[in-house]
Amino acid sequence: MAIRKPKGTQDFLPEQIGNWHFIEQYMRDICKTYGFNEIRTPVFEDTKLFLRGIGETTDVVQKEMYTFSTGDHTDQTFTLRPENTASAVRAYLENKVYGKEGLTKWFYIGPMFRHDKPQAGRYRQFHQFGAEVLGSQSPVVDSEVICMILQLLRSFGLQDLNVEVNSVGCPNCRPAYREKLIAFFEPKKEQLCPDCQERLYKNPLRILDCKNETCKDLSVGAPEIHEHLCTECHDHFEEVKTLLDAANVQYNLNPRLVRGLDYYTKTAFEVQYTPLGAQSAVAGGGRYDGLVEQLEGPSTPAIGFAMGMERLLLALEKQNLLPEPAVDPSVFVVALGDAAKVEAFKIVQSVREHYIPCEMDGQGKSMKAQLKYANKINAKYVIILGDDELANGEAIVRFMETSEQETVPLSTISEHITSLVKG
Repeated sequence: MAIRKPKGTQDFLPEQIGNWHFIEQYMRDICKTYGFNEIRTPVFEDTKLFLRGIGETTDVVQKEMYTFSTGDHTDQTFTLRPENTASAVRAYLENKVYGKEGLTKWFYIGPMFRHDKPQAGRYRQFHQFGAEVLGSQSPVVDSEVICMILQLLRSFGLQDLNVEVNSVGCPNCRPAYREKLIAFFEPKKEQLCPDCQERLYKNPLRILDCKNETCKDLSVGAPEIHEHLCTECHDHFEEVKTLLDAANVQYNLNPRLVRGLDYYTKTAFEVQYTPLGAQSAVAGGGRYDGLVEQLEGPSTPAIGFAMGMERLLLALEKQNLLPEPAVDPSVFVVALGDAAKVEAFKIVQSVREHYIPCEMDGQGKSMKAQLKYANKINAKYVIILGDDELANGEAIVRFMETSEQETVPLSTISEHITSLVKG
């Protein structure tokens, strides 16, 4: 049987790549507007980074990571990155960025890997656009990040956006809330799904995020964390909401929004595009004030988000918001005969030196077939060379839109075609 791509992965063919470039350019533009600089981290890291950074009780660590050894009989294992925040923090610490600048604003675009059930907009190799702000505990930064996501999505033309916000507390107030959750769910333990039974004593907040319908029903009436926030977390969240109101951002308070990773503290948020249905989340994130210190760095408040690029492309496709493929003016050189072929090759390379798309036949086609191919690739100009043209030291330039032709000396053909294309 023919070898096929792994389940949950995709091939992106040339006709699809234009859509990726389209959204990536908008992402880079929004990051420039908000003062973010790009980073690139390895696609695999020491497994310990994710065990400590994401949390050993999370679904990502327990069920979804691609972990491997190098075969050199050591105990070290590596993991394909399931997310990039932990990698960004590792880079921040390893390169001692915290000692060079007060506020660090990074963004990234790249592939992530999770052994998850493939479904619409969700793959085992998927791509994320994300951003991290390290070095500020100000609610201004929380609000700014949410506004940045909304501005990006609206710039694509997406309108039916839903913003969900919550505060998940901090190490000071979360323990007491955790005990209240355990007390609430303990009498219902046997009715919870197996995953939530395991979460009950390790990370009961995750039960609130369970997608199992029975667990959803059992969590009705559970204590809500906003009722148990310490003064610092309460005041921080109130200021975040005040700033969002000032920016005219409409949002919903969602006490069940806890996100799936252990490192989140205080603000958690999600941006949903409702026409996508059950898998409507296109971006999400939150504050992770303890992660840098957890990875043996100095105490550093931080916040970040990630956006699923496949999910975004799906949303844009559903709403017919992807652009039509752009066709740049291009040139095709028709060569008739061996001598003309050599001269045509010289012209092609000369035109390409000006970064103008230019092609010639490489399959020995007839003149009619070459002109047909030039039309297929939407060539705007065709240069025709045969024995007569070579003898006269000239070439014919045909304007494909009008079929008009002109004769140009070979000595100036490259400069002439360049001036036509570039105006």
